[in-house]
Amino acid sequence: MTTAPRTEPLYAQVRTALIERMASGSLRPGQVLPSEFALAEELNVSQGTVRKALDTLVADNLVQRRQGRGTFVAEHTQERALFHFFRMEGIGGMPAIPQTLTEEITQRAAPARIATRLGIDKSADVVLIRRTRTLLGKPATFEDIYVPHALLPIRATDGPLPNALYTHYQSAHGLSVARAEDRLSAVQAPAKVVKALPQAEGQAMLLATRVAFDLTDRIIETRESYILTTDTAYAVTLR
Repeated sequence: MTTAPRTEPLYAQVRTALIERMASGSLRPGQVLPSEFALAEELNVSQGTVRKALDTLVADNLVQRRQGRGTFVAEHTQERALFHFFRMEGIGGMPAIPQTLTEEITQRAAPARIATRLGIDKSADVVLIRRTRTLLGKPATFEDIYVPHALLPIRATDGPLPNALYTHYQSAHGLSVARAEDRLSAVQAPAKVVKALPQAEGQAMLLATRVAFDLTDRIIETRESYILTTDTAYAVTLR
């Protein structure tokens, strides 16, 4: 087990060791973890300590327990990625599943605000994935998605990309999105959005600015999603 600061609880050290294995690829998405007994013996800790570490990973959606089968490293399936990371729904709670209308993939120098947000050098290249998508069958979203080219060298010839990009990051590039932070604001549709979605002209739109982190808490994506909310709303449950 990786040596951790003495002030870190033992279960947290086990958690860190397992996350390091997932990040390195020695534990891959969909792979079953060793049993609690085997992990306890290998890491020289009690089964209770291992169980507590696994409980925290389950709570963070990094592993999944399957009755009678064991504990597995979480996978970004299309369904899981869409419902876990996309929070738009229609009136009455109807799921608003986005469908891609157009997609353009380019490589360019990072705009200053994007370089700052990604924590990369301003001369570094990023991949821009620009998409328009429908919600409930109507054109409703415009997205600019930026990823560091050094981490995710996605090419124009890789398209069309999956509806849920996080499955592609994981399956094609070995990077798993562990969490994302969204900032929401109301804005007037900018010119680039109106050009792609003429129906947005003069309309107020929801701007969702996202930063996504991998298993090691490294920022691997930022996106700016402009969303027409005539028939939909951003839905989140607070506990």
